[in-house]
Amino acid sequence: MSLEPEYKEWQQILDLISESAESKQHEMLLTMLLTPDEREALVARVNIFRELLKGDLSQRQISQMLGVGIATITRGSNELKSKSNDEKQQIAQLLEK
Repeated sequence: MSLEPEYKEWQQILDLISESAESKQHEMLLTMLLTPDEREALVARVNIFRELLKGDLSQRQISQMLGVGIATITRGSNELKSKSNDEKQQIAQLLEK
């Protein structure tokens, strides 16, 4: 019997989510993995990136619109700054409805 955890790396979790999506079980998996607060924070984070990429609103306006602190918006902005223009474009396309 091994006392090592099965999942040790982020990529393994990404693979698990991908596999669950292929088998239409991703909703169940993510609901089990994330608390209601974490799911709410994830929704806010997606909206933060979407608004930052659109560029129509200031960080303060985004903060007010989403009801999150300005520091949360700044963290999202800093994450985007670390991405290439190509990556930003891909993310923007993914987030467009």
